[in-house]
Amino acid sequence: MTTLHYFAEGVLAAPFVVVCLLYLAAAFRDTGWPVYRIGLFAVGTAAAVISVLGPLPRMAHDSFVIHMTGHLLLGMLAPLCMVLAAPVTLALRTLPVPSAKKLAKLLRSRFVAIVSHPVTATVLNIGGLWLLYTTGLYVLMHESALVYTAIHIHIFLAGYVFTASIIYIDPAPHRYSFLFRSGVLVTALAGHGILSKYLYAAPPHGVGQEAAQAGSMLMYYGGDAVDIAIMVILCWHWYKAARPRQDETPAA
Repeated sequence: MTTLHYFAEGVLAAPFVVVCLLYLAAAFRDTGWPVYRIGLFAVGTAAAVISVLGPLPRMAHDSFVIHMTGHLLLGMLAPLCMVLAAPVTLALRTLPVPSAKKLAKLLRSRFVAIVSHPVTATVLNIGGLWLLYTTGLYVLMHESALVYTAIHIHIFLAGYVFTASIIYIDPAPHRYSFLFRSGVLVTALAGHGILSKYLYAAPPHGVGQEAAQAGSMLMYYGGDAVDIAIMVILCWHWYKAARPRQDETPAA
């Protein structure tokens, strides 16, 4: 790793630490905020920081398996935990009224509607991974600190937007049906699974066959674990929305 790559580690880790501190400050200000959500955000932050700062990212330069571990932490586990922590809801509850109104207006904007569309989010997330591993970007990432930083930012943001577009924890003005989101999720699972199998047979440039096989298996099974969690949450929300309410009287 070059000195610039070490600098990139700090650049990538700092925003997560700052956002976590802001989240904690807001959570302690809102005395009714659930403790489990604080724990989820802390776990998500830890997963993200571990993936971009310290021994793991440095070993990832020489190990495809370690690289894939970082990918799972940064692009899948951290986004899932942070989405479940409902940071937007917390912000809307604790920000001053003028700032909360601006945030609500942003959520209703056309830009957010396009980016948060499940199909767009899937293309950014899964399509970005295909682009990374089937082009020269994977090699370039290890040679250029700028590309390295940009790719890691994209992996996290794409993972977060995708997760938030499938399971609605925070307010989502642009909502889509459970059936539609389920179809998109299954498509994304297929795209992720096919990519892992492709890497098993055709490793990125500079990655040995054995390392590629181990890394692609980790990508396949580790990704499935997080995706199953998303699927379970989506189905649970669907079940709660569809079941009859207790105050509803049965039809005669």
